[in-house]
Amino acid sequence: MLTPLYDDNPHDYIRFPYVTYTIIILNVLVYAFLQEGLKGVSINEATVALGLIPRQLLGMVQSGDFTVFNVSVAVPENVTPLSYMFLHGSWMHLIGNMLFLWVLGDNIEDAIGHFGFLAFYILCGALAGLFQAWMMPGLANPVIGASGAVAGVVSAYLLLHPNVFLWALALQAIPVKLRAYWVLGFWAAFQVVNMLRENLGEVAWATHVGGLMAGALLILLMKRRSVRFFQ
Repeated sequence: MLTPLYDDNPHDYIRFPYVTYTIIILNVLVYAFLQEGLKGVSINEATVALGLIPRQLLGMVQSGDFTVFNVSVAVPENVTPLSYMFLHGSWMHLIGNMLFLWVLGDNIEDAIGHFGFLAFYILCGALAGLFQAWMMPGLANPVIGASGAVAGVVSAYLLLHPNVFLWALALQAIPVKLRAYWVLGFWAAFQVVNMLRENLGEVAWATHVGGLMAGALLILLMKRRSVRFFQ
């Protein structure tokens, strides 16, 4: 795998990627609060309540609730396509997703605008979750993580900035400098291959592929008119 670490890709329209950094901070806070901060609360309980469970979502069956500060919080099932993308299974899961967003998200925010990027990110995540539910409607395990929304950012970056050089980490150890279409194209292909193998394991591959498709479609509709593809 190739993990992006840094890109030297200046902004043309915005001074600071407020939305990108806010999303990152929010994800970290949610993880720290739920997975680390609530010592007396069952994390599995919160994950089942807030994660996206295809079998329950498609049947619109209430997944239950979870307890926080001795208060029972009910979560409607139709909210989970939004809530699931702010949960993560481990610090490494969180860091991996946020690293992609840190490197790539600012340029997509630049191409769309602050509020547009917020809508883009949420839509990519929600559509990715729904695609996972459509591909595996009988899945009873909760799907969690920002990977679907981040995958949308990946495909948008590929369409806008395929020739930008990225510093990336190869084999989790070797820093390399490659054009974006190599780093992100390999990542995207890896997701598709694993989805076609129908090997879910601990990774919801269809969520990633759904995010890739959503991002490619939405960037066509949402980018500024003056922003060109394949820069």
